Parts: sequence; structure tokens; C-alpha cells
Amino acid sequence: MTISVSHADEGARGLRGPLPLWVLLSIYALFVVAGNRLLIDPDTLWQVTIGQWIIDHRAVPQVDVYSFTMRGEPWISTQWLAQVIYAKAFALAGWTGPVVVAAFAIAVTFALFARSLSRDLSDSTTLVFVAAALALTAPHLFARPHVLAMPVMVAWIAGLVAAADRHEPPSFWLLPLMALWANLHGGFVFGLMIVAPIALDALVSAAKTERRWLLLRWAMFGLGALLAACCTPYGWNSLLASQKILALGSALPLIMEWKPADFGHLGPLELCLLLGIGLALYRGVTLPPMRIVILLGLLHMALAQGRAAEILALVAPLILAAPLARQIGGAGARDAAAAFPRGTLIAALALVMAAGTFAYAAVHRFEPNMRGAPVAAVTELKKLNLARVFNDYDFGGYLIYRGVRTFIDGRTELYGEKFFVDHNAASGLMEPDNLFRLLDQYDIQATLMRTQSAATKLLDHMDGWQNIYSDDIATIHLRKAGATHTREPAIDPEAN
Repeated sequence: MTISVSHADEGARGLRGPLPLWVLLSIYALFVVAGNRLLIDPDTLWQVTIGQWIIDHRAVPQVDVYSFTMRGEPWISTQWLAQVIYAKAFALAGWTGPVVVAAFAIAVTFALFARSLSRDLSDSTTLVFVAAALALTAPHLFARPHVLAMPVMVAWIAGLVAAADRHEPPSFWLLPLMALWANLHGGFVFGLMIVAPIALDALVSAAKTERRWLLLRWAMFGLGALLAACCTPYGWNSLLASQKILALGSALPLIMEWKPADFGHLGPLELCLLLGIGLALYRGVTLPPMRIVILLGLLHMALAQGRAAEILALVAPLILAAPLARQIGGAGARDAAAAFPRGTLIAALALVMAAGTFAYAAVHRFEPNMRGAPVAAVTELKKLNLARVFNDYDFGGYLIYRGVRTFIDGRTELYGEKFFVDHNAASGLMEPDNLFRLLDQYDIQATLMRTQSAATKLLDHMDGWQNIYSDDIATIHLRKAGATHTREPAIDPEAN
């Protein structure tokens, strides 16, 4: 039994035209219609704010200017270009701008993904991989910098894998992609790291007489990629900044998107893994040794860090496509007109996308989801004109957006492992002494914490702290003059 291009595939192709373009149109429409979902992550707020700062100052940040705990400390933004793009889009069209930019980047990602796979696999098999990748990446698709880097990642990996499949070195025309990636998001380090295993795969599968020449060309390409990654306003410091994120150690599992995969409930990752294992067992699929190593490495990343599921979803199929096509059936011959769409079709689809966007934006208001943001609490806080507020980690992005200096925020690499872990232990009362120490050490004037947090409940009973505002989301405690902290709150001996 083999999977080949079915009669349905052949008949539908004549009506549908090139598959990647229809993937582009469908996914763009899906994410524009569901546009507010792209704005539910509070990080979007501070990304736009920093982008506007870069535009206003005509410079990229070199030190922190948003917190009072790390103010003046060295800090660089490895995603400065994406932040500027979002800020420009916001200035041009309000929140519609970031939604359209993010939706288009996602659509281009999956169009490039489908285009690469369809070179080896049938349309039906390609669509299975597209659907699986969409399910795995959907939880991480927000109007944030990594989304703008996703099409670059797919194009970069597809170019490397295609060269390895041909037993050739990659084209040096790929190097500008690395330079672009390094300015969009710190994930470019993954793009550098994967060059070596793909090069090794190309060497192992090449004829012995060609390996020395091939090794030299891949090594030259790897060096060129490293130099291209330094083509940022920060030079080679971009590499060091990305390394600081990976070196956060025990802090990473405390951040939601960095937590290991959880199989307590059946989710997209577990479902895709089970179906993949089932297919391999049923069809006896085999892979070249280095492809197995790369696949296992991607799987380890996805299991160790939730946010790496998108890398598994978009990179693993590119690694599998050529070997899989040789065993279960490939794309077969394609009509030249289908393989190379005419400009008129592309122009027509662009016109449809633009017209549909304007029509939908005219009747639908895009705006961030503020249900979990301390909107009213920050309004009250700003009236106090305080400079040193101990805030919940999740509130940091919104505070930057509102122009309030933070104790901590989502730029975890700035604060470092110890600071982040200490704050988490303090706010969660895993170590109550940490809370008292931080409040004293940083001369905190007020706290802005989630109403249901353990620290908030404790401060309600602490001498020297007054609850001056509280709603379902956030509570403000104001420090009284001369407040002291003890391990236990004072108890009225006459109270029952």
C-alpha cells in the first residue's frame, strides 16, 4: 500500500490552483477573523512600547529604562526590528496593524511550509502536516516578535534541508535570511546550531570522493551564517544576549511558555506524537541516522520547553519529507502552471486579502484582552505618583505600557535567575522571608499584586500596610510610614 497523488488530488488541483497560495489565503483569513486572539498576550503591549521608544529615539536600547530595580543596567533588545514593525503598524492602524502584520507572517510561514513539503509529498499528505503544525503552534501564535521570525525560520531550514537532500552545500543567498532573523528574534541561535547536524547529514549521505569538498563548503557557509548573525546594531552581543536567556536555569520552568510538556491531559503534542508513532509502526518508516538524531533533538526540545513545540511542528516535517516520500509515495508529476503560479493569480489573491481585511476591520474593533490586566488598579496607582512599586510578574508588561516603572517584568534575562526565583518565592510565599527582605531592600512604597495571591492575603494582615484598592484582578497595598515587618502579624489579645 502506497500513498500517492489521488484522483481527488489531481482533479482538485485544477480547480484550486497552487496549494501554498490557498494555504496562505485560508490561514490569513482565519487569523484576521480571530484577530483579537493574537492580542491576548500582555507581552504585546510592552513590545509595541519598546518599538515606539526605538522610533522616537532613533536608537536601540543599550540599558534598562523601564524598571527601577535594574535601571541603567546593560540590556539590549535582540528583537528590536520586530518591535519597530509592530509599533509602526500600531501607529498606522491602531491594534488592527499588529493583528494584520502577525496574521500575514503566520500565513506566509505556513505557505512556505506547504511549498517546501509539496515538492516531495502529495497535496493530501502536505495538508496533514499543515494541519498538525497549525494545531501545535496555535497556543503560541500571538502578535509577538517570534511570529515575525517564523517565516524566516521555515525558509532557512527548508533551504538547508533541500541542499542536504541534493548532497550539495547550501546557497550563500540564504545568508541574508540569517541577518534578518538575528534582528527579528533571539531564536536565530537555533538557526545557527542546526547548520552542523544538517551538514553532517549531507556529508554522511554523499559519495566519499565528494566529502572533503562538501565539508569545506558547508564550513564556509557556517562561518558566513555566524558573521551574518552579527549584522545587528549590537554586533556579536546579540549572540551573548540570547545565551543569557538559555542560562536562566531554574527560572525557566517557572515561566509558563518555558514549562516542560504536560501529558496530564490529551493535547495536540501528545496526539501528534501518538499518530506519528502509529504511522511509523504501521508502515515501517525508516530514516537516515542523522535525520533520526535531528528528529530526536527537536522532540527533546519540545518535551523540555513548551514553546519549542512550534519548532518541532515546523522543522520536523521538513526533515522527514524527502525520506518519507521515498517510502510512502511522493508528489508525482505536477502541472507546470500549478507549480509556478502566474502573477495574475498572485495579484488577485493579494487584492482579495487586502479588500477582505479592510472590510472586516471596518466592522470589527481589534483590541487587546484586558480582562486579566490591572487596568483600574494602575489608574489608581498612578494617582499616588509613587516610584517604587512591588508588582506581580504578570503585570510587568502592562505597567511598561502605562508608563509605570516596574519591579520585574517579562524581560527575564535582564533580571537574572536569582532575582526572578527570589521574586517568585516571595510573591507565592514559598519563602515568606523573601517577601519581607525584598520589600525592605528596595524600599518599596506600595505593592500591586493579584488579589488572590498568597502575598496579597498576607499583606491584608500585616502591620504597616494598608489595602487602599482592590478588585477581582489586582490589589494595592500602601506602606504606612515607619512600617516594620515581622514573621507574624500583630494579634489583638482581646480578639476572639
